[in-house]
Amino acid sequence: MQTRADHISQLTSIQQFDIIIIGGGASGLGAAVDAASRGLKTVLFEGSDFAKGTSSRSTKLVHGGVRYLAQGNVKLVKEALKERGLLAQNAAHLFNNQTFIIPNYKWWQGYYYSFGLKVYEFLSGKLSLGKSRLLGKTKVAELLPSLIKKNLSSGVSYRDGQFDDARLALNLAQTAALKGAVILNYFKVTGLLHDDNNSLNGVIAHDLETENTFHVNGKVIINATGVFANKILKMDGRKKDGFKIVPSQGIHLVLEASFLDSDKAIMIPKTSDGRVLFVIPWHNKVVVGTTDTPNIKPNYEPKALDAEIEFVLQTASDYLTKKPTRKDVLSVFAGLRPLVAPEGNKQNTKEISRGHKIIVSDSGLVSIVGGKWTTYRFMAEQLIDQAIITGALKCNTCQTENLSIHGNVDNILNIKPAHRYVYGSDLKALESIESQHQNHAKILHPNYEYTTSEIIFGVRHEMARTVEDILARRNRLLFLDAKAAIEAAPLVAKIMAKELEKDDAWAVEQTKTFVELAKGYLIN
Repeated sequence: MQTRADHISQLTSIQQFDIIIIGGGASGLGAAVDAASRGLKTVLFEGSDFAKGTSSRSTKLVHGGVRYLAQGNVKLVKEALKERGLLAQNAAHLFNNQTFIIPNYKWWQGYYYSFGLKVYEFLSGKLSLGKSRLLGKTKVAELLPSLIKKNLSSGVSYRDGQFDDARLALNLAQTAALKGAVILNYFKVTGLLHDDNNSLNGVIAHDLETENTFHVNGKVIINATGVFANKILKMDGRKKDGFKIVPSQGIHLVLEASFLDSDKAIMIPKTSDGRVLFVIPWHNKVVVGTTDTPNIKPNYEPKALDAEIEFVLQTASDYLTKKPTRKDVLSVFAGLRPLVAPEGNKQNTKEISRGHKIIVSDSGLVSIVGGKWTTYRFMAEQLIDQAIITGALKCNTCQTENLSIHGNVDNILNIKPAHRYVYGSDLKALESIESQHQNHAKILHPNYEYTTSEIIFGVRHEMARTVEDILARRNRLLFLDAKAAIEAAPLVAKIMAKELEKDDAWAVEQTKTFVELAKGYLIN
């Protein structure tokens, strides 16, 4: 990716964009890739870092949604399963074909879930990841040695996708940039511009680093800000239109790999309160989640509630022989789902649609709300189709179904260190930086294999601007081990200060800011 300065230079040289996108999460970045690949002049503004919000806080699954099938939402499941298969092809370096096992403690559950997963498998068609199987209790015990065996009857195994959400977001930003889009983080849209007919024709964007303000003209403005979509709608003078954005909070606890002791994941299809719970291996740790709690005040750093933490710990303890406690949690992170509900329905989030909705305001503002990571590409296609209609734009048809995402390579086996698989085709460029100086191979923390070279690469080629950008989203240390991330922060700040030509005071302030944020990922 070009530097941030290069993108700002492009911003000032283009008199009018075809598409202006507000929001740099899954929806916005997907839209930028789609629009730019059709030949549309595209700019994207993200007020913080790419995927800072919900899009870096998912359960790390690319899936059709087994529970949506149980709810009878076949259309959503079929749509998601197709997109799952496409992502496996288009971003192979980030996609893991993961085996899941549903443990059954009643005799009939094996047959029930086997039938459901055969339907799930059938709906995936030619893009299936593999067959589901009914397993005897002996085989389940062998595959999941940490699972409680008492009263175990059987198990059902099936395949679904797993990925690194923040890294995919970054690769989408890089892909859009390679297709000619202007992509800028830490650019906050502070106002909307209208013509004499009150139709939108641009935005006011504020560079949070330089404090410079830009008036940017565009034919179509897209609001892809997720749980914050209401802010842009209100900025545009939104009136009642029959729907409500209802943020729902989901939390995840991260534990040492020994709690699962397997490369297979566990799916609990129905917990004590009807939720689905996953226990998933990820980056040599275990992610356990999620919850579904109404949250009516969205923010970038939502906090896990004690009740949510206790629910996840207790449910995990109901199935694992090694019982996790609060002191075992390496990191806790919460994300907000931008669910769409009819006006007045604000509480029953488990029943609210996980599908997406595209709204066109009287001013011409095109907003997308709802949806999930798995279907980001299809959502973007529909969104840009609508933008073309709204702005009477002329361009190519959608190109993304078979578009290779930046970094895409098939063979990611035997990479050392193992976590570097996420770099895909960028791995050689990273290794080149590492070979330039012996200090570039320096380890950031004794318990992890992240190196100085990865910080330098993040600044030079991935638009990392803060210590948080590196430790939360360029590598995932904050999400994997918050205490280790805090300990690594001073060194990361020092290396970044040199790369960004900042002084010691900047490094000190960055460290302080990050440590305060990272404390929110620790359980007291």
